[in-house]
Amino acid sequence: MKTSKEQFVHSVFESIAHKYDLMNDVLSFRRHKAWRKFTMKRMNVQPGATAIDVCCGTCDWTLSLAEASSTGKIVGLDFSRNMLDFGEHKVEKLGREKQIELVHGNAMALPFEDNTFDYATIGFALRNVPDLRKVLEEMQRVVKPGGLVVSLELSKPTWQPFKAIYYFYFQRVLPLIGKLIAKRYEQYKWLPESLVHFPDHKQLAAIFREIGLEDVHAYPLMSGIAALHIGAKGKREGAGIVE
Repeated sequence: MKTSKEQFVHSVFESIAHKYDLMNDVLSFRRHKAWRKFTMKRMNVQPGATAIDVCCGTCDWTLSLAEASSTGKIVGLDFSRNMLDFGEHKVEKLGREKQIELVHGNAMALPFEDNTFDYATIGFALRNVPDLRKVLEEMQRVVKPGGLVVSLELSKPTWQPFKAIYYFYFQRVLPLIGKLIAKRYEQYKWLPESLVHFPDHKQLAAIFREIGLEDVHAYPLMSGIAALHIGAKGKREGAGIVE
């Protein structure tokens, strides 16, 4: 049974799926693609590697993982059927349907055995889950020893002059843009609120370490409006995190 937060978040993403990619540009000041490129470079995905992209949305990161892996099995998992439908169209358009498996599932209880994947990723979704620690523990469970758990997420600005401008944009301007572009006001009014109790990049790095991940790296991006976190499940052999 879904929690009240889970039900609400599910309804939000079901309703905004048709404008999700466009609104990602708005949310990130058109920087989300550059941030993902930076993340992929740090991950150093090798040919044949396997991965699960948790809360995959419309599959942009899922497809980046498939391209980097070339031949490895990639799973995209999301609890929003509408999001997966849009993602499926992208996967088919790029001819990756044999490599990518899309799963309608719950990030809090991943339907895979322990030690299955080389990578587990979650992009711009960790702040929306009912229990972020539980999701990270599930991601850690399904990666192989030496595998990486990776989160790319909006965060809290670290530079004080920019911080006030950012929160004004996020709390006052963004919902109005959401109403204009996606015909949704309350949904985009809620998204800024989802950051209020979300850990900053140092606190999230501490949670990575608390659940047992090692060699944890945190990278604030664009004055801290986003952050990349990478942690390894035990000792990592072979190609490591690229600095």
